[in-house]
Amino acid sequence: MYEPDTTAILAGDEEVKAYGSNFSLGHEEDTELPPPPPPTSRPSGPPFACPLPVSVEPVMFLSVFAVVLQAPLITQYLWDRISEDVGYNASKRSECGNSSAGPNALYKEVETLTAHWNLYISLAGFSVGLLVVPLLGSWSDSAGRRPVLIIPNLGLAMQIVVYLVVMYLKLPVAYFLVGRLLSGLSGDFNAILAACFAYVADTTDRKGRTFRVAVLEACIGLSGMFASIIGGHWRRMQGYINPFWLVLATSLASALYAFLFVPESIEKDPNAKLITIRHHKAVWHIFSTGASEGGGRFPRCKLWLYMLCFFLVVSVHIGSRELYVLYELSPPLCWGPTFIGYGSAALHLCYLSSLLGLKVMLRWLEDSWVAVISLVSNITGLLVFSVADSTLLMFTGYGLLFFFVAATPVLRSKLSKLVSQSEQGALFSSVACVESLCYLVGSGVFNSVYPATLHLMKGFTFLFAAIVLLIPAGIIGSLRCLEMNERGDSTTS
Repeated sequence: MYEPDTTAILAGDEEVKAYGSNFSLGHEEDTELPPPPPPTSRPSGPPFACPLPVSVEPVMFLSVFAVVLQAPLITQYLWDRISEDVGYNASKRSECGNSSAGPNALYKEVETLTAHWNLYISLAGFSVGLLVVPLLGSWSDSAGRRPVLIIPNLGLAMQIVVYLVVMYLKLPVAYFLVGRLLSGLSGDFNAILAACFAYVADTTDRKGRTFRVAVLEACIGLSGMFASIIGGHWRRMQGYINPFWLVLATSLASALYAFLFVPESIEKDPNAKLITIRHHKAVWHIFSTGASEGGGRFPRCKLWLYMLCFFLVVSVHIGSRELYVLYELSPPLCWGPTFIGYGSAALHLCYLSSLLGLKVMLRWLEDSWVAVISLVSNITGLLVFSVADSTLLMFTGYGLLFFFVAATPVLRSKLSKLVSQSEQGALFSSVACVESLCYLVGSGVFNSVYPATLHLMKGFTFLFAAIVLLIPAGIIGSLRCLEMNERGDSTTS
């Protein structure tokens, strides 16, 4: 082989390593090397280089801060507005002080309407996102990850603009649906999650992927903790409007950081189209053909079962989390904004404790058993919540959740390891689709079960969530035992 040819091939290999497995050197039937791709098809670097050794972590941090800061405030705003609309003017302090008398009819109406409007607002965004998120995720395989980091943040900013208009003009709470629809059409927060985790899969190897995914999820916890503490105190001192201006600024800052500092992780196709059925076909192709590597026996079955576990775990996380604030606002707890902020901060602090526990446990245990331990932590915390009638007992439940987040990064990593490197984008598109469905099902089921079972048992919803989590714990443990048996059979043979 001539020396110039050798140099050209080695240069091409370096470009493949630098820009990802989606880079193509040309058609096999060509007799000579094709001309270099046009500049627009190469990964475009950001205008500025970030001096810190981070990539998408600040995008995740800022986006989560914006979402977590607004979530409990929306529930409290709905409570106050609905109380005003139905004429319920009794103070929470007097209502809780009269423990011998049950809540009156107006109070029950406020609690039920608040839960229902939480459901309607969630469904408005996530039902649209169920179609848009996999479209954007699969499109990022060819168009790049950076656009999917920017567009949803701008959609979240538009949502907050609508919310601010509703609060300033005191419009009916039904107008919140408009903001959620705008955010859903841009991909919502789930599209940001999909792009961030796909970016990590692009830039990590199989060995260190579980911990890197956990680091990204720890950013969720750290950001959520700060947002929860700030939101509770700020709402008590200055009301609702000023915190939502910070949410707007944070969403715009996240989009700006992604545009200025995040380098592209894959080779971009200048002819990539956003609106095409091919993106949805790529998502389905993985599950119809089965895992391509690392699946052992019954690879397609394992892919579906791990995805089912992910669906159940995330649905329980989302559905129960939306009810914490409502549960804490009502008797017998009757928490104010400060305690609600502390409770939410304690919940998000579990992301950091889960990261530390994951780092330690992975030294001695297989990741499957780490996930089972995480689910046990979640189940015990939910059982305590179901019977919590005091502040001490409620915070005890938060303490028992110290390791509950570790199950999701393990499941993401297991799914990622079941497919080849060139299929990571399509996989995380499907994960994003399932995550959107989790919001849809979690919000719908839990916000419907909660008001329907208030007369039976106030904490029944948390008991129901704990029972559901027994299913993924059994599946993950059974699959791990099956893998151990497979290894034993291969050794003896």
